[in-house]
Amino acid sequence: MIHPLSDVKSKFIGENTNIWQFCVVFPEAKIGSNCNICASVLIENDVTVGNNVTIKSGVQLWDGVTLEDNVFIGPNVTFTNDLFPHSKVYPKEFARTIIKKGASIGANTTIIAGNTIGENAMVGAGSVVTHDIPDNEVWFGNPARFVRKIES
Repeated sequence: MIHPLSDVKSKFIGENTNIWQFCVVFPEAKIGSNCNICASVLIENDVTVGNNVTIKSGVQLWDGVTLEDNVFIGPNVTFTNDLFPHSKVYPKEFARTIIKKGASIGANTTIIAGNTIGENAMVGAGSVVTHDIPDNEVWFGNPARFVRKIES
C-alpha cells in the first residue's frame, strides 16, 4: 500500500510494504517486502532497505545508507552521509552507513556517517553514534557508549 499523499518514484518495492502519507522515495531506492514506512520519511536513491523493516516518522535515509532485514528505526532518527558538508560541494562518494540485521535504533538518535551498527545491536534513544557498534550490544549516550551485551 502506497498512500496517495506520498511521492514514491521507485519501482523497487517489495510485496506487503506500506508507505504512509507525506513520504518521498527516490527512483533508485530499494525497499524490501513487509516493511512499514511511516509518515514523513524521505528515502534517497542510493539506499537499500531490507525485508521486515520498520521506519518510524520523521526519518531521512540519505545516499549511502543500508538497512538490513528486521531493522527498527525509531522516530526522528538522523542519519548523516558527509563528514565535511558544505553547501553545493559534494563528495565523489558518500560515506556508507550500515545497520545490520535485527538492530534497533531508538528515537532521536544521530548516526554519524560511515558507521556500522552490528546485528541485533540496540542503540538507546537520543544517542549519538560516532563509532561502529558490535553485534549483540546495547549502547547509549552522547557519544554512545557500551552498556551491556545482549544475551541470546
